[in-house]
Amino acid sequence: MLAALADEIKPVLIFGFATGCRRGEILALQWSQVDFLGRVIRLEPGTTKNKEGRTIPLSEHLVETLKRQSEIRERYHPKSPWVFFRHATGEPLKDFRGAWGAACLKCGLWDKAKEKPTRLFHDLRRTAFRDLTPAGVPQRVAMSISGHKTRSVFDRYNIVDKEDLTQGIQRRDD
Repeated sequence: MLAALADEIKPVLIFGFATGCRRGEILALQWSQVDFLGRVIRLEPGTTKNKEGRTIPLSEHLVETLKRQSEIRERYHPKSPWVFFRHATGEPLKDFRGAWGAACLKCGLWDKAKEKPTRLFHDLRRTAFRDLTPAGVPQRVAMSISGHKTRSVFDRYNIVDKEDLTQGIQRRDD
């Protein structure tokens, strides 16, 4: 999927996959929210779905991705405040559904009968959130990173699949 997307959208996919942030949160990010030294991004109160601010820790891979974005910005659009922007204009990315659909079609992630992608950008949120707990991240911390306020939402995103069940049995037998 990453290879099928336009260069200006690839960092959005990387960021969404790694953090589980909502599309709107990602596209609204400005450089003033990025703290390279502290290796975090700060989502200000009122800018998230639940209106509460939160801090997103940055992995080394995300720091590298954001530094590449910063270099492109500095070279071509130094006055643009946006982290994710149109490379040609410096304007913020607002909608990339067409590019997303084209990439899904190219990757075979397309429902021909319904004429739409079989994967949504929001699926990255579920994947990122779901990957936190098997990695040993406590549920409260995972909820804080993703911005989920209640256990019921945690349970809705923490979908158990056949592979989870198989691994559970294997761990018990080890």
